[in-house]
Amino acid sequence: MAAGARAQTSAGWLQLGVETYGGVLLAPWYDRDLGLAGRIHVRHPDGRLEGLLLNVERPVAIIPSLAIHLDRDVNQGRPINAQTQMAPVFLQGGESSDLERLLMDWIAEQHGLKEVELLDFELGFHDMQPPARIGVAGELIASARLDNLLSCFTGLEALLASDGRQGVVLVANDHEEVGSASACGAQGTFLRDVLQRVSEQLGRGGEGEFIRLVQASRMISCDNAHALHPNFTDKHDAAHGPALNGGPVIKVNASQRYATNSATAAMFRDLCREAEVPVQTFVTRADMGCGSTIGPITATELGVPTLDVGAPQWAMHSIRETAGARDVEYLTRVLTAFCNRAELV
Repeated sequence: MAAGARAQTSAGWLQLGVETYGGVLLAPWYDRDLGLAGRIHVRHPDGRLEGLLLNVERPVAIIPSLAIHLDRDVNQGRPINAQTQMAPVFLQGGESSDLERLLMDWIAEQHGLKEVELLDFELGFHDMQPPARIGVAGELIASARLDNLLSCFTGLEALLASDGRQGVVLVANDHEEVGSASACGAQGTFLRDVLQRVSEQLGRGGEGEFIRLVQASRMISCDNAHALHPNFTDKHDAAHGPALNGGPVIKVNASQRYATNSATAAMFRDLCREAEVPVQTFVTRADMGCGSTIGPITATELGVPTLDVGAPQWAMHSIRETAGARDVEYLTRVLTAFCNRAELV
């Protein structure tokens, strides 16, 4: 949840205005210990501009619920207004000017800088509860932002574990949850620019050679999938209910919300067989809308044959999400096999 530049006061408390990022489950944000992190830009006395990372690793804010005595119908599906009901409580007795003072104090504490001018910032609130293994046998992992840091982690682990014989690129795009339309999003030119430079370094600088390089490649778009929820089994197609700890999920959609086709799915199933990893399939109910990923965007921008896969999880877009502990190893193993495969189909 992004902290806006607007500070406000109400009932003797300093609060920060917030913007939600993407499609967020709002209710789980109530009554959580919230830290603050992001990037701040400052001007030094010599006129030099610098961007600094800020991470306040202690609870500095909370969004308190309204007592049920004052809202008896809250459990009957009351809507939540992100503008008027989600502003975190930040400082008792504070004023709007205190926000800049606090930021300057944290800059001095974390970077040793005192004689700088605050110019601008990009900050977000985050849950301070640490990740945990859950379940009697530790079957589950629970954490913030499993969607999609779990895929970033498994992708990096696979890249580090690969034998290096095959050229492999790991790309982690920003802004996927809000449409990918940015300079660092999948709809931007970043990946194409990098691949073209790599092609030039390999002595394949012509456009035709670059196209052949792309067509000879395969892309796995890795983004978590919706696992079958034991309390809401009717939300899945009866034949496609991925289970936690059941292995990576191939995501299929006839309207191309996912980039998978039968050829790329067959390749992935063969990789799972080779890595001795179970594999599952997700197709959304025909009467429900379907989410999307960077897979179709990248396939459209580059023309690279692509498939969409991911580890199954519950509570996607909650402040705290849940996935299967064994699925992390499963996904890493099959992605490593992908990195090592000499011939792609």
